[in-house]
Amino acid sequence: MSDTIRLDSSDNVVTATRPLEVGAAVENTTARNLIPRGHKVAASDIAAGAPVLKYAQIIGYAARDIAAGEHVHTDNLEFRNVKAEYEFSTNLRPVEMVQKPDTFMGYRRENGKVGTRNYIAVLTSVNCSATAARMIAAHFTDEMLADYPNVDGVVAFVHGTGCGMAGSGDGFEALQRVMWGYARNPNVGAVLMAGLGCEMNQIDWLIEAYGLTPGPLFQAMNIQDVGGLRKTIELGIRKIEEMLPLVNSAQRTECPASELTLALQCGGSDAMSGITANPALGYACDLLVAQGGTGVLAETPEIYGAEHLLTARAVNREVGEKLVGLIRWWEDYTARNHGSMDNNPSPGNKKGGLTTILEKSLGAAAKGGTTPLTGVYKYAEPVTEKGFTFMDSPGYDPASVTGQIASGCNLVAFTTGRGSAFGAKPSPSLKIATNSEMYARMTEDMDINAGRILTEGATVEQVGREIYETLLRVASGEKTKSEAQGLGDYEFVPWQIGAVM
Repeated sequence: MSDTIRLDSSDNVVTATRPLEVGAAVENTTARNLIPRGHKVAASDIAAGAPVLKYAQIIGYAARDIAAGEHVHTDNLEFRNVKAEYEFSTNLRPVEMVQKPDTFMGYRRENGKVGTRNYIAVLTSVNCSATAARMIAAHFTDEMLADYPNVDGVVAFVHGTGCGMAGSGDGFEALQRVMWGYARNPNVGAVLMAGLGCEMNQIDWLIEAYGLTPGPLFQAMNIQDVGGLRKTIELGIRKIEEMLPLVNSAQRTECPASELTLALQCGGSDAMSGITANPALGYACDLLVAQGGTGVLAETPEIYGAEHLLTARAVNREVGEKLVGLIRWWEDYTARNHGSMDNNPSPGNKKGGLTTILEKSLGAAAKGGTTPLTGVYKYAEPVTEKGFTFMDSPGYDPASVTGQIASGCNLVAFTTGRGSAFGAKPSPSLKIATNSEMYARMTEDMDINAGRILTEGATVEQVGREIYETLLRVASGEKTKSEAQGLGDYEFVPWQIGAVM
């Protein structure tokens, strides 16, 4: 493993693969500062105001003259808003579909969708019913569910909103899409909706608006109608006891990999994310798309500065323009809230070597692989196109994954460089480490070590295939490390948009 990595011949910075002392050789120069692992070193002199290039793309501008061998980071690299000239459908690589499809063992639902898990969901319309939902779900311990081996659990999906909000508009519609999406996710075998009764987000409205059909596997109740918290909890327990035998009757059957919809996610990123784990996940996404499956990229602020690479892959101009429209909305959204698109890199991201959102985005976009972009969707909107798609969301991982699951994702692949203790229900999360050092520290949390690309000479394609094949096993019931540790009960976080009144 070399001490530095140059990602493109046109780059004027390189990335340190280990800590570098002052005087350490850096290509044709020497390090002028202590350079932490993952951080950038100027490969040549860079004049003040000149663009700084990584991945053959602009990641910022020199805030002052930067000498060859100097550490390039927050003190001398500045961000500017993107002013891109977009091209549409100019980089379309046709997908070579496989002749013999791969399969997994999944739960085929009545509507034709296929689940990788089989949960009973207790969904709340408002925060006021959160305690009732938690207590109902808590009643069903692992010991109590031992007689129902095909039921993965009873999970309460609670949130902090549902009232004190406008009864129409982006925020209200997004919350309803999330609730509808979780109720219809193929990893959910039955649903109990719990409300208070007087909230803005009325359960009856949701049922009517989305055509949900009450029955043995979909029931609803309100605390005020039932007669209080205790009675609601007791009724909820009885309802789920009646659901359990029905949900347990579901059996796994052989299903094609085309039925998999994969959430592409990253969190706690570092400079190695865009070099190891994200490209490897992108390769796994390409393999899934070749099977007729679907990959869903999200986190709109984290493609900022890289969106031009995606518009060039859009199947048509309309799809590309939708993506550009999201970027413009986010520029306005951050401006009116007195923020900046560059607020996104966290202190942990920066400690791991990422300096600007432009740099972070270029690495994050690699999760989407190389196939055409077939669709762009609102937050939590059902994803209907096959292939590589994009869903609008914040960069905040729990809110983003919540939207992806609501959009129909039955699997989650999550790359991390700093180390993220994340899991989701009802869709299992595969955790992929970007570097071997963190993987060694957090082996109980990480499923795959993509750091092997640097430390062991593994190729992106080899690790990408490992990710893909592991996803097939997880889809068939193999537990991820996040599942084994019980993560996922508190990561349901609908994106709250708009005023709280």
